[in-house]
Amino acid sequence: MAAKNLYFVGTAGCGKSTLTYAFQLWMQEQGFDAITVNLDPGVEELMYSPDVDVRDWVEIEDIMKEYGLGPNGAQIAAADMMALNIKEISEVIAGFDTDYVLIDTPGQLELFTFRQSSRVIVEELGIDDSALAFLFDPSVARTPNGYVSSLMLAATVHFRLPVPMLLLMAKADMLKDSDKELIDSWSRDHYALFSSLMDESRDAQTAVSMEFLQALESVGAGRAVVPVSADSGEGMQDIYSAVQMSLEGGEDLE
Repeated sequence: MAAKNLYFVGTAGCGKSTLTYAFQLWMQEQGFDAITVNLDPGVEELMYSPDVDVRDWVEIEDIMKEYGLGPNGAQIAAADMMALNIKEISEVIAGFDTDYVLIDTPGQLELFTFRQSSRVIVEELGIDDSALAFLFDPSVARTPNGYVSSLMLAATVHFRLPVPMLLLMAKADMLKDSDKELIDSWSRDHYALFSSLMDESRDAQTAVSMEFLQALESVGAGRAVVPVSADSGEGMQDIYSAVQMSLEGGEDLE
């Protein structure tokens, strides 16, 4: 059975690295093997030691010195250089006998998902065995318009990388129970979200949010958002179950 690739994707500061590590520890506690892969060439420190680290091939400081680029230009160049090195990186990953490959993507979401190099990377690592875990930032998604903004971004990422995707409310331990219940109702019932949008405001932003929701409804793209917490362990079983359902039809690992 081929290893499953799970990409943790989201905006800067949403908790991708923390959740990557927490899910690896949870997998190991369940008796499954999981390795971590860092795909952020610009990260300075990680709370875990990745089994495979893109910085062994591509590093921002080296690119800045060699090509005379600033930090932003170097990040863009690095995103493309990752694709140029992906065959070698893939060979190293393939050398591990593991159940899951947990992939920590760059902090700047656009550098991974909005460049053609990202598709090259996903295809080389095995697109048929891959899923995305898109992290909502609770500081943004706790309001109706912020929640819809997060949905818009998730939909764009899914359009760019058409593999199974699960939506996660990261750092759920930061939310009050009432906020979690409200977000859960928004994710399962667009009418509840429509109502909250109208209660929040009736400005141009809300009008755009409502039009986007109507478009989502027309293609049946609504899906539940799973609350997860790296600190409390909430939602780890749900992540595992969702990925197994998407990639193995719900069949558990042996």
